[in-house]
Amino acid sequence: MARLRTEAEGCYPWSNGPGDRYAAHSHNYEKVLYCVDGSITFVLENEDKQLELKPGDRMVVPSGTVHSAVVGPTGCTCIEGHRQG
Repeated sequence: MARLRTEAEGCYPWSNGPGDRYAAHSHNYEKVLYCVDGSITFVLENEDKQLELKPGDRMVVPSGTVHSAVVGPTGCTCIEGHRQG
């Protein structure tokens, strides 16, 4: 979390159970996200690209990027923050 706070504002942790899903959406800010435990696969809808995050992996989602996500088989815990970008 200390590392994330050097990169972004409004930092917080969140967790989801196995197989949970996030429908396609976007944000009006740049999201900085680290996977802390488990795994989650993000789908960049307009790029037809998937990115699986595992513990220690980092992802930056540019403002306006349409993305969805599926949580891995053991659930996941992530930390994220935002920055104007």
